[in-house]
Amino acid sequence: MEQNKGRSRVRRIIILLLAAVMLVSGGLSLHSYLEDKRAQEEYERLAELARETTAPVETEAPEAPEETEPETEPYVSPINFEDLMDENPDTIGWIKVPDTNIDYPIVQGTDNDFYLNHDFYGKESMGGAIYLDFESQGDFVGRNNILYGHNMKNGSMFKDVIHYKDEEYFKEHQYFSIYTPDREIRLKAVACYYGEAQPIVRKTRFKSQESFDAFVHEMIKPCSFAEDVTYPAKTVYTLVTCSYEINDARTFLFAVEVDEDGNEIGPDAQFLQKMDDLMKERAQAASAAAQGNEGQKN
Repeated sequence: MEQNKGRSRVRRIIILLLAAVMLVSGGLSLHSYLEDKRAQEEYERLAELARETTAPVETEAPEAPEETEPETEPYVSPINFEDLMDENPDTIGWIKVPDTNIDYPIVQGTDNDFYLNHDFYGKESMGGAIYLDFESQGDFVGRNNILYGHNMKNGSMFKDVIHYKDEEYFKEHQYFSIYTPDREIRLKAVACYYGEAQPIVRKTRFKSQESFDAFVHEMIKPCSFAEDVTYPAKTVYTLVTCSYEINDARTFLFAVEVDEDGNEIGPDAQFLQKMDDLMKERAQAASAAAQGNEGQKN
């Protein structure tokens, strides 16, 4: 009799423990769902805010133009960056991939940690934000422009990047854009694959055009259906998100700049000179920092 009572008591304790675990698990799942929902609703509101912009309205009829060369119309961004920057001064662009869920503002912080778990508004969020590596050029004129975003279960952020590993999906979603206050950057995906989170992918400084070309070649080589890249290459855009094929895996999507007709844009003399000047500035800054550290030791 006493044994039966003891067994019954143990059973009740086990049932209570299981019920407690289920309640905690359910509570965490609900919290995760509500957090994802809040973040998605905020980004949807941002998308509406970002598109509340119009081209300047002419109040008077323009005079008849003279017979001259046609002028290039000034760029008018489809994104309302003024309001976005009021919300967050770290705003540097907007990425939109047609026929996917990727339609987000791009921010850049002083490190790669903050926006990993904080949203566009600076609130703690498991979804984080889409952000540019802090060592990439904030105006997207550097060699390697690295963008990070989480692979969210609800399909948000950079979840759709993982689908580019499928060749058919890759071909169907190859062209997309990044908008800045000054220009539209048209991009063409050239390679996608998963691999370990290697530091080399974050490389942003290159000693020469040849070293950058070698880097681009090395980055796209693992993709079995990689597109040809024209060398010398100008820049590369690297989209990075979590992947789960192996331990600590990442999915990498590489893209290059193209014109309105989809032709790759190569580096001109002005761009190459700018890269040379940038390299010299960075070398001088590194040398000054090294001398400062040496001085402190002495």
